[in-house]
Amino acid sequence: MHQRHQQGFNLLWSHHSDDTTFRLSLNQQLHNTEYSLPVRTMSEAKNIIITGASGLVGPLLASRLLNSPEYRLVLTDLHPPILPPNVTHPSNATLLQGDITSPAFITTLLTAAQPLHAIFLFHGIMSAGSEEDYDLSLKVNVDSIRLITDQLRLTNPGCRVIYASSQAVFGQPLPQGKITDDVLPTPESTYGCHKLMTESYLTSLHRKGFLDVFIARFPTISVRPGRPTAAASSFLSGIIREPMRGVECVVPIEDRGFKSFLASPRTIAENLIRVLGLESGCLPVHRRVIQFPGVSVSVQEMMDALGKFGGEDKLGLVKEVRDEGLERILRSWPTDFDLSTAERLGLVVDEGPGAEGIVGEYVRSLGKV
Repeated sequence: MHQRHQQGFNLLWSHHSDDTTFRLSLNQQLHNTEYSLPVRTMSEAKNIIITGASGLVGPLLASRLLNSPEYRLVLTDLHPPILPPNVTHPSNATLLQGDITSPAFITTLLTAAQPLHAIFLFHGIMSAGSEEDYDLSLKVNVDSIRLITDQLRLTNPGCRVIYASSQAVFGQPLPQGKITDDVLPTPESTYGCHKLMTESYLTSLHRKGFLDVFIARFPTISVRPGRPTAAASSFLSGIIREPMRGVECVVPIEDRGFKSFLASPRTIAENLIRVLGLESGCLPVHRRVIQFPGVSVSVQEMMDALGKFGGEDKLGLVKEVRDEGLERILRSWPTDFDLSTAERLGLVVDEGPGAEGIVGEYVRSLGKV
């Protein structure tokens, strides 16, 4: 029987903002979807855990799942988890706040979600924050995942685990053109290194038959609502978000031709739903990574889209000031990917051209167009 533990602890170190702007914009995105979930009876309801549930992706995914009676969710974070507003089945959510690096809390968390169908692992210290505090990154980005899955393979063998990884696992030198599944990850940052370590560990758990693992390598998510995060790529949201608030954004790279691989929050949430429903055998047992779709866009294309959807006056709020440390991290990442595997598995990509789909969606969520 599903148990509700309202006393909570758990989880993570998600990257969120608790300001009003974040929550209002997030609420707009929670209901801006053209997809629907299949409907099942209550007797088939499935228990799912989402860590990092006060961040960006967690509430978006939870909103999708709580609009169907098929799912019962346990939402957890180090900060108070967000219960998405205006969902059809809010009583199907349990909120647990606590420290995901604590084995005792992990036990409480897993107990609250039995029998467990799947867990989405979204918590983590982001790229710039990981570079600043190596030990904290190791504790949160590596050790906490091992603690969770070590318990999980004993309590719920075969449970589906969907882990949020990053394109930061790659580094230079990179081949010309698009990155394929056969390119060797060589991270140049603490964050990328710890993500790759966790990818390898989770893949080994799948290969051994302990758990049913999918690893989702996210593009840079843009446009994130709220305040800047401790990510090297934070400006790729700030370049749109801050000027739309009348606030200056500093771009840490003086190269408008610099390209990044981006996806909107809505598209990330949709593709996570699709991965939840995949057959385990769609990938080899020793290769569990799916590069999530995105679009390759330049700083100039982001600025052009800002001018088109937000107004040319907003461009005066974009300042370019080189930060050598951030630029080194940013230039180590790929700028485009081959999406053959994602397309084969039925994942979707943001509409273009260029950055227009992503930027237009965000500005519309603000009610500005």
